[in-house]
Amino acid sequence: KGNNPSERTMSLYRNSAWFLKGMTQFTRSAFLSASKRFVEKDLEVSVAGRAFMITGANSGIGKATAMAIAKKGGTVHMVCRNKDKAEEARADIVKETGNKEVYVHILDLSETRKVGEFAEGFKRKYKALNVLINNAGSIMSQRDVNAEELEKSFASNVLGVYILTKSLIPLLEKSADPRVVTVSSGGMLVQKLRTGNLQSDMGHYEGTMVYAQHKRQQVVMTEQLAKTHTNIHFSVMHPGWVDTPAVANAMPDFHRSMKDSLRAPEQGADTVVWLSVSEAAATNASGLFYQDRKTASAHLPLAWTRSSAVEEQKLMSQLEDLAKTFQPN
Repeated sequence: KGNNPSERTMSLYRNSAWFLKGMTQFTRSAFLSASKRFVEKDLEVSVAGRAFMITGANSGIGKATAMAIAKKGGTVHMVCRNKDKAEEARADIVKETGNKEVYVHILDLSETRKVGEFAEGFKRKYKALNVLINNAGSIMSQRDVNAEELEKSFASNVLGVYILTKSLIPLLEKSADPRVVTVSSGGMLVQKLRTGNLQSDMGHYEGTMVYAQHKRQQVVMTEQLAKTHTNIHFSVMHPGWVDTPAVANAMPDFHRSMKDSLRAPEQGADTVVWLSVSEAAATNASGLFYQDRKTASAHLPLAWTRSSAVEEQKLMSQLEDLAKTFQPN
C-alpha cells in the first residue's frame, strides 16, 4: 500500500482536499482578500502596438480579458467558434473601449485540421503576435468525436491548444516580449497525468473528470514548452471559481449551490491580464502555474499527482505525432 493508496480512497481524498482549498482560495471573497496585496501599477501599462490573440473571447473570462486589453490599447484578435456571438462581443468591446483594433477570427478548436490551417493563414497575414492566450475550453456531457475521429474535448482542450501554440511559435519568437498564457482550472489538482487514455475511450466517460485531466495536461504542456522555447515566457493559471456560461452549462448543480460565492468574469480574468501585460509577470521563470497573481503549486499536498519525466515526455511526443498527422499540406 504505502506509496500506492487505493485509487478510490485517493480520489475521495483529492476531491475533499480540492473542495476545502477551493472554499478558502477560489471564491469571490478569496479574490477580494488576495487583491489586497496586488500592486496596482503592475497593470497601469499601455500595450498599444502589441498584438494579443485570445481564444474563446466572446464570453466569460475570454471576453473580460479582451475588454481589459483593448482598454490598454492593445490589438486584439478574438478567436471564436460562433460568428454572431463573436461579432456581438466585438461590438461591445469597441463601444466600451473606443479601440477599433479588435478583429474576429472564426475557428472551432475541436476541428483539428482547421487549427493548423488557421495558424498558417494568420502567420501569412500578420507580421507580429506578442501574446497568445489559450482560454477556450470545452466540457462534454458525453463522449463525442470530431471529423478526425478524435475525442472532441481532447481535440479542443489539448491537441488544438498544442497545434495552435506550436504553429504560432515562429511568429511569437519574431515579436517583442512574447508570451503564452494558458487558462487551466483548479480541477486539474484532482488529476494525475495519464497518457494511456488520451481519447477517453476506455472506462466510464465523465465529462468533468475528462476536462480536469485535460487541464492537468495543459500544465504539463506549459512546463515542457517552456523548456524547449526559452525566448518565450510561458505561464498557466487557475482563474478561481468563476460565474461563466460554461460553468453554468457544464456543472449546473455546482453553479446553483455556489452562485453567490463565484467570481465575476473580470476577477477570473485578472491574473490572465496580469500575466499578459505586466512587467512583474515576465520577471518570473517561464513555465510556472499561477493563482491570483502569484505562483502556486500545481499539486495538492499528499495527493500523489506528480508525474515522471518519462510520462511527461510521452505526452509531448503523442501530441507531436498527432499534430504531424493533421498538418496542413
